[in-house]
Amino acid sequence: MIRELCSFEGRLAGTDAERRAANRLAERLRETGRRAEVEPVYVHPQSALVHAGHCLLGFAGSLAAITVPVVGFVLVLLAATSMYLDLNYRLYLLRSLFFRRASQNVVSPGKRPTAPARLLICAHVDAARGGAVFAPRRARRFARIAQRSRLPLGPFRLLFWSLAVLVPLLGLRMAGVDSNLVSLLQLPPTLVLLVGLFALVEIDISEVVPGANDNATGVATAISLAAELEAKAPENLDVWVVLHGGGECEQEGMRRFVRSRRKRFEKPTTFVLAIESVGAGDVRFQTSAGWVVGYRMDRRLVELCEAIATADEEGEGKFHAAGYASGLGGEAAATAVAGWRSIALTCHDKDGYVANRHLATDTPDRVDGPAIERAHGFALELIRRLDADLGRKPAKP
Repeated sequence: MIRELCSFEGRLAGTDAERRAANRLAERLRETGRRAEVEPVYVHPQSALVHAGHCLLGFAGSLAAITVPVVGFVLVLLAATSMYLDLNYRLYLLRSLFFRRASQNVVSPGKRPTAPARLLICAHVDAARGGAVFAPRRARRFARIAQRSRLPLGPFRLLFWSLAVLVPLLGLRMAGVDSNLVSLLQLPPTLVLLVGLFALVEIDISEVVPGANDNATGVATAISLAAELEAKAPENLDVWVVLHGGGECEQEGMRRFVRSRRKRFEKPTTFVLAIESVGAGDVRFQTSAGWVVGYRMDRRLVELCEAIATADEEGEGKFHAAGYASGLGGEAAATAVAGWRSIALTCHDKDGYVANRHLATDTPDRVDGPAIERAHGFALELIRRLDADLGRKPAKP
């Protein structure tokens, strides 16, 4: 399955390769005995340019504030507001000025609509662009710093909070405070925005990577779980599979899916299990995630994951699972914003590094089969425990 998905080369969001991959995945789901539909959605594949625009506005505003503080303050405030709303799955401002492309979500509804609860197994189909910032040495160093600082750091968090810091500083300039201290404090976030601008533009002109680990492994695991649950269906869960497009556009495809079903799916009884990049390393489950601010994952799902990890540590020790707070977004963050009870599973090494992420080396031959088996086993155990838990008591957020 992983090799087949990677054969659709250049499956960037909104491309013909992504469309053909989605149609093939729908066929694979039908082969397992499930119903599958391909739902059209629209996404903005030039996501890196959108945020480069935010950086450009912020940088220009910081420079303009030296001579015209009001203009600089307005530009930076506009950039910070647009970026915050965009990355928190709220509203598109600057992004809405960019062209859209047709993408698609592969949706396989469950067969037990009268079950007490609904479970969505999610993974994104599209692949990402590469870029110099994803070089292994840089990415590993950043992941190590994030782990040691115990802060959920992420690249977009650095950029947004640079904008956020500039807002009060430029407010002081607008109020007539023009001291050397203000200029000194204004310099670091301005340089961060400049570096971010060039990095994001370079990403936009880079080649599309094969995307074996990120995220053909997640798609393959989701389909494998669906097939196994077909053979032995949960008693209290209506199991859906959602393989969405636009995952590398800050989960636009998943966001469209949430919007189309927000009124139909009840929040207390809708569970989401997102699977991403499980092709190398040990199992990790998110306790919180978000591009700008952290959204907590569902308390009960986190408790079940912790119980599995503890039992495994005292027993066979096959999962090596642990929880972590992510400084990145994802499907689980997008659904958690909507109030659905969400959690995400991934795999990474002891430094928190996701192998070959956004690199040309992210090919099927570099995927670690045992890692996928561990993630599959952990996810299946989580689903079984959730099903048993729902059989004992009603679902509560």
